[in-house]
Amino acid sequence: MSENRYVIGVDVGTGSARAGIFDLNGKMLASAVEPIQMWKPKPDYAEQSSEDIWRAVCRVTRACREEAGIAAEAVAGISYDATCSLVALGRDGAPIPVNDEGAAERNIIVWMDHRAVAETEEINAGGYEVLKYVGGRLSPEMETPKLKWLKTHLPQTWAKAGKFFDLADYLTWRSSGVDARSLCTVVCKWTYLGHAGERGAWDHSYFERIGLSDLFDGEKVVEDVRPMGSRLGGLTAVSAAELGLTTGCAVGVGIIDAHAGGLGLLGAAWEGKREPNLDDFEYALAFIGGTSNCLMAVSRQMRFIDGVWGPYYGAMVPGMWLNEGGQTTAGSAIDHVIADHANAPALAAAAKRRRKTVYELLNEEIARLQQEQGKGPEIVKDIHILPDFLGNRSPKGDPHYRGIYDGLNLDETITSQALRYYATIQAVAYGIRDNIEALNRAGYRIRRMYVTGGGTKNPLWLQEHADATGCTILLPKEPEAVLLGAGVLAATAAGLYPDIYAAMQRMSGSGATIKPRRETAAYHRTKFRLFQEMYRQQRRRREAMARF
Repeated sequence: MSENRYVIGVDVGTGSARAGIFDLNGKMLASAVEPIQMWKPKPDYAEQSSEDIWRAVCRVTRACREEAGIAAEAVAGISYDATCSLVALGRDGAPIPVNDEGAAERNIIVWMDHRAVAETEEINAGGYEVLKYVGGRLSPEMETPKLKWLKTHLPQTWAKAGKFFDLADYLTWRSSGVDARSLCTVVCKWTYLGHAGERGAWDHSYFERIGLSDLFDGEKVVEDVRPMGSRLGGLTAVSAAELGLTTGCAVGVGIIDAHAGGLGLLGAAWEGKREPNLDDFEYALAFIGGTSNCLMAVSRQMRFIDGVWGPYYGAMVPGMWLNEGGQTTAGSAIDHVIADHANAPALAAAAKRRRKTVYELLNEEIARLQQEQGKGPEIVKDIHILPDFLGNRSPKGDPHYRGIYDGLNLDETITSQALRYYATIQAVAYGIRDNIEALNRAGYRIRRMYVTGGGTKNPLWLQEHADATGCTILLPKEPEAVLLGAGVLAATAAGLYPDIYAAMQRMSGSGATIKPRRETAAYHRTKFRLFQEMYRQQRRRREAMARF
């Protein structure tokens, strides 16, 4: 290994593109961020532009390298992670519309788009064999329901289609010119069977039965599927010029954003050990927080868990089975509750005036109330919130669940707003506990959560998640663990490490530790039981009203 070589990891999230440049010890030397556009033409619709995203990717890649003062020739590899959004291109490689308006630049159906709920339910009713490997049922966040929606509702787009990509695969194709799909993206979102045979397989009978047999015509979707971190080749001359790099820079097969976070986090489980031990993962959960939360558990064993995605073979850590849980609304649920309060404008103005975040001001109010009352988390014992405003990803696996507030009053002050905010943080944490209990019932022994994301900057959020789950939280040495995970793939593709295990162990490490407080356990146990009861109550109400 040459110590003066560097790699770049690029992360395309829901609202921005980011890039970070790393040395071979996993130290990020510089980063850059650029917002990306989103259109929401109808309720539950969300669309983006592949051209807008590529422009943002090029800007941040150039910017992070230039800020670090690293020569383009010293960048040995680049790889990408991205949301599991569906990209549609015509036969000429140009964008084609995924909307009724015919706006071709809006050619991406974003992961959070729920337009395909009916198609999802139709597929799930078929009881297909591939559904065993997605927790028993698809989510509208996955790609085959979106594709079925496109073929049904926009036949003109379907007729023009030349390629359909998961976003991470679009970025590696745009960079290298090679159309090979990531084992991660197709196993997790397209029903590819990673465990079938030496290299996995598509179940073509499934696509025929759901009416998508022509998906593979003309290489709209290809058979070439490769493990993450595999070298696709160098950058093309065009992409190298746009990215500010060289054609000698290796392009590594990419990964879904949450899964990149898993790679960037879980290497810390091997910190200080002579060599990686895959059994260490039985006790560890990678928790990638953000707009949504993603929970990644890996095992040598294949575990079928109703309502939890997977088991996916080789979709994150090579040779390991992945079970993936999560929450469709997490950070977005907390932000919605803050913004939905009458005090929201006053809070925003106060935050601007005091040069603090709204979370800091709300945390100050919570601390004041706790000191005044001589209490801890129980100051919100009478406020119960179900935060699934856009359905439950897992372990219920039901896109029809919606949010519940129990305990509202007419108070319009910051006190009421802070209490509601605090109760929502606890509620999101109970959703994590619900997933962990489902994983542990299936054989995992999760005791530690390796956590990254915006919530980790909030000490109240961190302590409540440790307390509510009973798990120790370990923060990463490199806070930008998702970018680091893409960097791990870039380093592997460039041959700077012999495999992903070695890159994870060398480039990852742990930072601060947050332990659960035993004195809060009884409170959280009781409130969690009531949290689960809200699910059952809502389901009973839905069933009672279904005939109307």
